[in-house]
Amino acid sequence: MRSRRLDYSESTRSALVNSAVERFTKRGYAGTSLDEVAKRARVTKGALYHHFSGKQALFEAAFEKVESRVFGRLEEIMGGSGTPWERALAGLREFISSCLDPAYQRIAIHEAPVVMGWERWREAEDRASFGLIRSSLEDLIEAGEVDEVPVEITARLLFGALHSAATEIASSPDPKKVGAQIEAVIVQLLHRVRRTA
Repeated sequence: MRSRRLDYSESTRSALVNSAVERFTKRGYAGTSLDEVAKRARVTKGALYHHFSGKQALFEAAFEKVESRVFGRLEEIMGGSGTPWERALAGLREFISSCLDPAYQRIAIHEAPVVMGWERWREAEDRASFGLIRSSLEDLIEAGEVDEVPVEITARLLFGALHSAATEIASSPDPKKVGAQIEAVIVQLLHRVRRTA
């Protein structure tokens, strides 16, 4: 049996993380205070410090929440039905759609590399996105959809291209238009490397 205290503790932590995602999205890391986050979550600042050592730890939890939502959707697509080619294209579309989400733009793309530091942020990205790109590429090669290539290097290059695409979308005054252009270009490039016979 789970204790009521554990349920309450998890519920408090969840409320704090949700509040942090909302505040960091609207006001950014520098413009958000822990008082605001606690007030919006309807808990005391002491309760916040019970769960998080400080603002950076809270930001990392918010980043993890935003990142895991995107990763969860991508993982579902990449492990779903359809050919490896169809799954790769669907995964690309989902990733671009995720880049239009203001929380993902602000927290994962703009602020995380600065707040967490480039090394930690890259490790976190590697654990999520990079693994999906590598396994998708392996599936495409195994299915004969693309020629054999050095998987690690090619996946790294694709990862870099997708990160640049995300930054372009998040930095644009018209993210939807740029997202559609990026999708068209990447799909065109993928068709050029696809085996036709």
